[in-house]
Amino acid sequence: MAGPTDSKFHEVHLVMRGYFGIGIEGLSKPMNAGNLYRSAHAFGASFVFTVASSYNPDIGKSDTSNVAEQLPFYSFDTIESMCLPQDCALVGIEITDEATELPSFCHPRCVAYVLGMERGGLSERLTDCCEHVVKIPTLFSLNLATAGAVVMYDRLISMRRFGARPVFPGGVVEPIPVHTFGDPIIRRKNKTIKASKDK
Repeated sequence: MAGPTDSKFHEVHLVMRGYFGIGIEGLSKPMNAGNLYRSAHAFGASFVFTVASSYNPDIGKSDTSNVAEQLPFYSFDTIESMCLPQDCALVGIEITDEATELPSFCHPRCVAYVLGMERGGLSERLTDCCEHVVKIPTLFSLNLATAGAVVMYDRLISMRRFGARPVFPGGVVEPIPVHTFGDPIIRRKNKTIKASKDK
């Protein structure tokens, strides 16, 4: 059983920097919310939330990991009452013409993802509050919980280090190269200086 001293446990929790949370605006199907929150727990979310929703964990039976007892759960009555951590970006998951396609999106290090309810999607008011909006390039819209899981998986493979894929199926996965530290870089306004150890 993996525990705090297990090497794989540390690999997951120390390699990924920053944090993320995920939530829903409005809610018409509690089972989907429970499924989303269970997936969020599995992907290492730091918190989950609802906006203008009434979610009873006892109804969302699909949340078999009891996320409300494992992670901070925030229920915001209105958009105006939302309170996210300082410097936490809000990213909407919605199909719009202006949205960035997920494979081309650079995930913020500290972020809260939000989805709209199954019937109607994100409200215009909440969309306007988002720093970014992303869409999954599928032929048609996905189930709410599935869409959230796809975004969390994309974050995982974007922000964690994995061995390179083999060039053919069944090939050997290349080991993750050992990280080496380079020369320090001093960043100043409008200027980047690389400090050389040879000076």
